[in-house]
This record gives sequence, C-alpha cells and structure tokens, in this order.
Amino acid sequence: MKNEYLSISKVIDLGKWQSLQDSLALVTKMAIITIDFKGTPVTAHSSCRDFCKSVRNDSDLSRYCEKCDSRGGLEAVRLNKPYMYLCHYNIVDVAIPIIVDDKYIGAIMAGQIKLPENEETGNLEQIITGNSKSLNSDKFNLLKDQYDSLPILSYDEISTACDMLFSLSTYIVEEAMDKNLIAEMYNKALSYGIKSIDSDTLSGYSLKNIQDVKTEMSNTLLNSLVKGSSLHGDLPTNPILKPAFEYILNHKSEKISQKKIAVLCHISTSYLSRLFSKETGESFSSYLSRMKIEWAKQLLESTDMPVSQIGDELGFNEAGYFIKTFKKQEGITPSCYRKYYKKS
Repeated sequence: MKNEYLSISKVIDLGKWQSLQDSLALVTKMAIITIDFKGTPVTAHSSCRDFCKSVRNDSDLSRYCEKCDSRGGLEAVRLNKPYMYLCHYNIVDVAIPIIVDDKYIGAIMAGQIKLPENEETGNLEQIITGNSKSLNSDKFNLLKDQYDSLPILSYDEISTACDMLFSLSTYIVEEAMDKNLIAEMYNKALSYGIKSIDSDTLSGYSLKNIQDVKTEMSNTLLNSLVKGSSLHGDLPTNPILKPAFEYILNHKSEKISQKKIAVLCHISTSYLSRLFSKETGESFSSYLSRMKIEWAKQLLESTDMPVSQIGDELGFNEAGYFIKTFKKQEGITPSCYRKYYKKS
C-alpha cells in the first residue's frame, strides 16, 4: 500500500469516529482519545476526567503523563495488541495500536480508570516508579477529591473493554481503508482494455472483497503475460508437491510462504523443505525467487511496464529489493536487461 494510505485521516473518517468514540467512552466508562503515529491527537478527548485534565494542564506534572503516553504507545506497537499499564498515579491506561499493512499509523489511548483497592494489579507495569516529589506534593493533595472520583473497574472489565476496542478499531480500519485499492488496480490495467472505474463504484464492498478481486485480477493479468512452465519441467515427479507447483504458477503476484504451501500439500514445513530440495535441487525460497525473476524477464521483454511496477506485481516488497534480486540472478539490472533485449 502506498504511503498516502498511511495517514490515519485517510483511513478513518475522523468526524464519524469522534461520534463513535464519545459513545464508547460513555459505555466503557473510560476516557478515550485517538492519536496519530507521531502521538499527536486527531480527535478530541472523550470523557476526560477532571483529575487528569488538571494534571495534564500542570507544567510540572504533565511531563509524567507524556512519558507514560509515549512508552505505552511504543509497547502497544511492539506487542501489536493492546498494552495495559499503570501511570505514575496508579491509574490504569491502555494503548490500542492501529495497524495497517504491518505499519503503525496511530493508536487509541483509553483509561483514566482505577482498580478496586482490594484487587491485585497483576502483571500491570507501572511505567514511572519511585517517590517523585512532584507526585507527592501539595498539588496532588489539592486534587485528591478529583482523584477519588475516578471510575473504578475490575481488571477483567477493563481487559474486556480493551479487547472490544481493539476488535472494533481493526474492523473499522479494514472497512474504511481507501477503496482506491481496486480502482488503482483497474487503472493499471487500462492498457489491457479494462475499463477504468472510480472508488464510488465500490461502495458496499468490504476491504476483503476488494483485496480478493485485486489479487485475482493481478494473477490473471500476469498469467496472460508470462509462460507458466517451471525451470525444472512442467510437473513435479512427486505427486505430493503437485498442489505446491500449481499454486505457485497460478499465484504469481503473491508473497507465498513455505508454511502456506506445506498446508496445501498437507505436510510439515520441514518435510516440504526436504521434498522441494530433492525435486528441484534448491530450497523453496530460492526456487520461488528464481521463478519470479524468470517471469520478470518475460514482462521486461513483452511489455513497457515500469520496473517498479513489475516488482510490485510479482510481490516484491520494494523496488530496490526486486532490482537487487534480479541483478544477483542475472548479473545486470532489470533496466539494462530490457535495454539489451530490445537491441537484440
């Protein structure tokens, strides 16, 4: 996915999300705010408690809040799931990461909740520890009434609410992601006679629908442009590997894992590795890489498709990695290969 899709405002309708966030704060009894990947708020704070407002508005105390927010967000990204922790005042807060295509684009920060006095904090980490003078000053005593009025929820109640928020945000992101994904794919295929459409045409389709169509369309185009024969014969001699070769040849645009192929063949990954080496004389990853470069050569020869697009269509993560892999196998870059081919 292109970088333009990684802005949280491109992925989520923040106006609609603000309304939903306000309702979720009321239902869960937690204060909620949404931030971008830099930590900058992109929504207004829903149900922010008076105590936390006072602390965050105090120049001496707010820096502790900022440290907690920063660390909480980093831990959520590292774990790729909600991270529940205790702030410097033993208040429970949670960072819920928003991930798109394995890239962190922001987080839902929720909490401002206390646990019952008789309940253990369990494995909750207190991000800032120690008896700081700032935390035990007269300032806190002035805010004690506000502190005592913070909502109280059990650990299980907080955990359940966090799981719900994580599932809901994941669903909303998947459904709200820019549906230009498939429109972009159609526009790429204009040279092959496919009519262009705009994203409005896709209204009512889920992201999974779009991704499935995009993948199938890419595979169809590639299969029509390149020959499918393998480097070691059309079919494997071992029937166990037949589903593997068929899937690889019919899904040229995909990033295929060895684990997925092992499942298709109903064998373990280690056994697949041994069979593949025996059948092809090389490892699964080497074979797959070699095949993709062979298909890339055909695309360079038969189309005017840009080098970067060829790499993208064949499932390479980056153009630089595609060029490096091509040069390692062929001794020259894709651009040079195309230039010399057209001269001959």
